[in-house]
Amino acid sequence: MKLQCLLVDDEPPALEVLESYVREVAHLELVGTCENALQAFGVLQQQPVDLLFLDIKMPKMLGTDFLRSLRHPPQVIFTTAYREYAYEGFELDAIDYLLKPVSLERFLKAVAKVSKVEAAAPSEAPHVVNPDAFLYFRIDRKMVKVVLRDILYVEGLKDYVKIHTAAGPPLVVKQTINGMEEKLSESNFLRIHRSFIVALDKIRTYSARHVEVANQELPIGRLFRPRVEEVL
Repeated sequence: MKLQCLLVDDEPPALEVLESYVREVAHLELVGTCENALQAFGVLQQQPVDLLFLDIKMPKMLGTDFLRSLRHPPQVIFTTAYREYAYEGFELDAIDYLLKPVSLERFLKAVAKVSKVEAAAPSEAPHVVNPDAFLYFRIDRKMVKVVLRDILYVEGLKDYVKIHTAAGPPLVVKQTINGMEEKLSESNFLRIHRSFIVALDKIRTYSARHVEVANQELPIGRLFRPRVEEVL
C-alpha cells in the first residue's frame, strides 16, 4: 500500500527536488504540492494524506505552527534550511528533520524511518502481564533479574534505557527503546512516546497529552496518540 504524500514549501526549486525524489520511491505517491500552510490545509480537508514533507520558515504561517493547528496531523518530515528549528521539530514528534539542500540518500533514510513506524504500529491490544514474568538485563557485568510487574515505565536515552521500577532506583541498561518495546510486546505495556513505554496498570491519570505514572507526568507523542486513545 502506497503512502500518500503532500509537499509543502514556498521555494519552487525545493518542491521540484522533493517531487523528483518522491517519484523515485515505489511505495510513495504524490497527492499534491503547496506553497504555504493555507494551501496545505485545503488539501488535507479534501483527501487523506499519510506523510507530509513540511518546510518550516514560510510566509503567513510557520510549518511548526501549522502542524500544531491540526487536530489529526499525518506523519511529518520537516525540510528547512535552518538548523535552529531542529529541537522544536522533534518536540512535535516529526519522523525526521532534513536540512536543505536535501540529498537523495538523506531523503531515502528519512522515508525508511516512516516505514519502520508504520510497521511497528500494534494491531492488537496489549496482553495482560503474567505476574511471574521476568527478564534478565546485563548491568555492570552481571545479569540482573527484573520482574515485569515491578516496572513502572521505561525511558529511552539514545542507546540506553532507564527502567523505572517500584522495587528500587532506576536501572540503566544498554538497550534501545525500540528493542525494549519488542521485549515487552507480549506484556501489559504501551509505547506512548518516542522515549517512553509505560505499564498500563501503573497509569494513575491521563489526558490528551500526558499520562501520570508514579507521580511522574509523561508526554504522549503525537504519532502514538491514536493508539493511546484506543487503548485507554
